[in-house]
Amino acid sequence: MSTSAPPRTAASGAATGRSGPTRIKGSGLAFWLFFAPFLIGLLVFTILPLLWGGTLSLFEARGTVLPTRFIGLDNFRSFLVDTAFLQSLRTFIVFALFIVPTTMAASLGLAVLVNGLPRFQMFFRSVFFLPTACSYVVACVVWRLSLFNGLESGVVNQLLGVLGMESISTWLSASPYWWIVLVSVRLWLQVGFYMLLFLAGLQAIPAQLYEAAAVDGLSPGGFRMFRLITLPQLRTTSAAVLLLLLIAAFQAFDEFYNLTGNNPETRPPLVYLYNIALGPQQDFGRGSAGALVLTAIMVVAGLLQTWLVGFGSDDDSGKGRFRRRRGPRRGAPVTAGTVPAAEETPTTGAEVGR
Repeated sequence: MSTSAPPRTAASGAATGRSGPTRIKGSGLAFWLFFAPFLIGLLVFTILPLLWGGTLSLFEARGTVLPTRFIGLDNFRSFLVDTAFLQSLRTFIVFALFIVPTTMAASLGLAVLVNGLPRFQMFFRSVFFLPTACSYVVACVVWRLSLFNGLESGVVNQLLGVLGMESISTWLSASPYWWIVLVSVRLWLQVGFYMLLFLAGLQAIPAQLYEAAAVDGLSPGGFRMFRLITLPQLRTTSAAVLLLLLIAAFQAFDEFYNLTGNNPETRPPLVYLYNIALGPQQDFGRGSAGALVLTAIMVVAGLLQTWLVGFGSDDDSGKGRFRRRRGPRRGAPVTAGTVPAAEETPTTGAEVGR
């Protein structure tokens, strides 16, 4: 015996035909009240200075932030033949060659060690991340006045004396000792942050990959396991860390300015541009042009890195210039991305009953 469905009411029909989110009364005003301070700050402190700096780069502006005489691209052409600016770029290259691989190796090593200590992981994560909250200026003062002050009573000189080595009293005035000071302070300040990035990447690796590799003959915790499983799985994280380290090296200012000052041999591009725009010359037009040139170099470096190594995602699998394209060798251990998915076979009722 069939029963007829109850008729749909008008209210239910209206509710069914309603589409789209319900607008809350007064939400528009509340949104702008919360968003307006951030928008005003972005316009006043970021967008307008960028536009004004681009305008000043085309004018002569000495001792004033107002354009005085239009000179076109002369400010940009001057940097192509400026030996001091080219020397600052060489200083950056040397600094990047030291700090980028050192930070990557140290942060990855610390992440692997901390990841193997689940019981004390929170403690070590906090300990290594604490220097990131320290001011660069404060760290430079400690490095200059306490560790590498150039006196016989300095901490580093006393340690060298204990080891029977000659004390080095010219850490900040002779090459190549100043690179030890500059690289050590930057490494202490930033290694904890990148350790957390690598640690997050390590914890995102599926445990099934290590189990399959162990079944295939790789020893757990060995170097081959690390090389064949861990490193390929950290490709995306490594590419992101490399890009962040290059940008941070381009923006190096505090440690150079507070430790070595305006030394032409240890002066990165930002310190040189700072002395042009805010030094005795106060050439804001040329300083703005140099800032745009440095920004263009940073963009080109980022695009070049993307072209060479990609970002490791599935969409970028074919974009890496040096990415391995051949498949695994026959009989080689199971690596990341080569573990075959389990084939699903239909299960019959007879098999279930067995």
